Amino acid sequence: MKMVTPRLTSLLAVGAWASMSLGASAATPARSFNTSFDCATAREPVEKLICRDARLAQMDLELTRLYRLALTDEHSVPRPDKVEIDQRFWLLARDQCAVEADPKACTVRHYAERAHQLRQGSAIARTKDPSRRTEGPQAFRCAGLGALVAATYFTVEPAVVYLKWANTSTTLEQVSSPSGTLYKGNDYRGSQSFWQDGNDALLQMPGAGPMRCTVEPVS
Repeated sequence: MKMVTPRLTSLLAVGAWASMSLGASAATPARSFNTSFDCATAREPVEKLICRDARLAQMDLELTRLYRLALTDEHSVPRPDKVEIDQRFWLLARDQCAVEADPKACTVRHYAERAHQLRQGSAIARTKDPSRRTEGPQAFRCAGLGALVAATYFTVEPAVVYLKWANTSTTLEQVSSPSGTLYKGNDYRGSQSFWQDGNDALLQMPGAGPMRCTVEPVS
């Protein structure tokens, strides 16, 4: 009978354990985060992206919270039945981010814009829920702009601000800053930034100098 030495026995055991570990790793599904939908049955590429991304998952849960609140607001603009219709079209548009060059950035923009719309249109959606991850819209008056700038904030990591004025909008992401809070972003127009410290802000758009802004008092 062929004898197996203790050293060989140990090596065989380690090899068997490694094979089992690799097999278990291959069978383990990618981590998913809590979302408003069931990640186990997600089919759309953007839904799968949201399930794998902690920030997008948080934005998804917050948007669903805002949407459900807006549906209970009989004074919302638009009315709840139109809010529901708009949400369906928004979901279709969000899922189209899958064909964009940067699906993640596109999805973040869609969530930021929709959160702005829901909070702007519904006082109930703007209630001070302790679990909220959105703030605003906050109005700023900027030198050189005839229209007020509305800012809606998504307090995720990194944070996001959605700015809207007249027929223009932009979504920016928070970056490190020695003072105040700084958001930056790029799109087809070029680089943009929004720096805020309390009631004062600076808005920088492509091809223009920094515009000084101040919070518009609520009447």
